[in-house]
Amino acid sequence: MDLMKGKKGVIFGVSNTHGIAYGIAKQLYDAGAEIAFTYAGEPMEKRVRPIAESMDAKIIMSCDVTKEDEVKAVFKECEKVYGKIDFVVHAVAFAQKEDLMGRFVDTSAEGWNTALGVSAYSLVTVCRNAEPVMNEGGSIFALTYLGSILSVPSYNVMGVAKAALESSMRFLAVDLGKKGIRVNCISAGPVKTLASMGINGFSKMLKAAVLRAPLGRNVSLEDVGKAGLYLASDLSTGTTGEVIYVDCGCHSAYASTDEMDIISNNTEI
Repeated sequence: MDLMKGKKGVIFGVSNTHGIAYGIAKQLYDAGAEIAFTYAGEPMEKRVRPIAESMDAKIIMSCDVTKEDEVKAVFKECEKVYGKIDFVVHAVAFAQKEDLMGRFVDTSAEGWNTALGVSAYSLVTVCRNAEPVMNEGGSIFALTYLGSILSVPSYNVMGVAKAALESSMRFLAVDLGKKGIRVNCISAGPVKTLASMGINGFSKMLKAAVLRAPLGRNVSLEDVGKAGLYLASDLSTGTTGEVIYVDCGCHSAYASTDEMDIISNNTEI
């Protein structure tokens, strides 16, 4: 498939072959895209470099998205190697482990600032520095989750960060839309990744998602990857300022019959 032939872009946040960012990168690469990869500091290089090299990446750089000079350096290198680029994938999020446990009301100011800085404000930084090197008709999209609009157990401050991410995306869509650049979010259902396993009670979230989803299953990396391919490609030229849900319909259903039975019977899932 040559849907992305001639398209060039960068993805922030691939860390292993089990994550959503990898699922998106694979779909883009298989469709013909040239992808630049970043990694979060030296310890992550040994994980990311083999993935990037397997996808013939011409750019593999360290980048802390909370440091504007490092983000700027990535896009400067993209401009040097590619000229203009066509897509940017923001797949970066972080919260301190203690802020994903216990009560949200106990979130520290430091934990709040860390989660929102890494997970939400970084999209603003990325967009600001991507804008000058993007082709008209380019696409930027970020990864979010249902915890942005619902109180999900143990998601805590990350839910607030994702809400800020989605709101930021809408303002960025207006700003960059004047140059024909689209900005969107993908809200993926729960996927068993290394990052998600750090969320207390995540295994129960997976089971609950299966019960609630109209399709009766959890979303796969391929499902999310295909949505990423849609947003990065010219198939989505009329889509901006949107949250695209890829969760087998979980967000649209209060509860399935099976889940209501469990709730009413107070059964452990």
